Amino acid sequence: MSMNSTQRQHRAILLPGSVLPAAPAYGALIAALGEGVKAVAKDLEVYSGPTPPADYSLDTEVAGVLRTAETLGWETFHLVGYSGGGASALAFAAKHGERLESLALLEPAWAGTWGWSEAHRQLWERYRGLDGLPPDEFMAQFVELGVRPGVTAGLPVRGGEQPPWMALRPAGIRAFVRTFQTYELDRDALARFAKPVYFALGALSNPDDYGEIAERLSGVFPDFRLEVFAGRHHFDPPHRVEPERVAASLRGLWARADATASPLAPPPPLAPSTPHGW
Repeated sequence: MSMNSTQRQHRAILLPGSVLPAAPAYGALIAALGEGVKAVAKDLEVYSGPTPPADYSLDTEVAGVLRTAETLGWETFHLVGYSGGGASALAFAAKHGERLESLALLEPAWAGTWGWSEAHRQLWERYRGLDGLPPDEFMAQFVELGVRPGVTAGLPVRGGEQPPWMALRPAGIRAFVRTFQTYELDRDALARFAKPVYFALGALSNPDDYGEIAERLSGVFPDFRLEVFAGRHHFDPPHRVEPERVAASLRGLWARADATASPLAPPPPLAPSTPHGW
């Protein structure tokens, strides 16, 4: 079925996490989004060379999103970000919120330094403690910290032949962890972001990490909706495992953004709310 001439094509930039490149990370989701969507899966700037840029910060990712939008000729667009890409998307929303029509966060790896619980602080001490480990051990412990204790299903398998790009990942993840320690994410700017915000959360992800981030951001963004995915976690994420469901949620988010931008249009029906407690 072709797109109705009265329908507006949705334009979206999708930022991956710090492990899987953008194309394999989002291929299934882009296919599920179907017609009427121009979705661009953009690789992270931290992997633009053989090593992370010497002056790397989240602003490096913000500048990369701006360049991509300018190349595409997009004045405004929807932004979707997972893990490290989710943290980058938050930084972009804080600095260039006027360019966004909506924001979708798929378990951002970090969300500022304000409002941390003691459990979250201790978790980040453990993340920082990974810095000196050899690559294999670094990746194994990094993955373990991202899920609830005892979760093993859906985790990456250790050993075996690795794709060439995997060799760059420990350095890229370390670069993210380091910028998270010094970057100033403007909470007030995020609180002024009135466009719709969607947060996808895996019920098996570490609650002291991604669960707390969801809870904190729910008190920052004026229009925030959380969707919890049973049986999913950070390394078995909904956008790869349940792309049809995530695509439907994104289409709902973008419909709300259209309704917000066009005051004469009737608002879309509210989806059943999901409690923050999980």
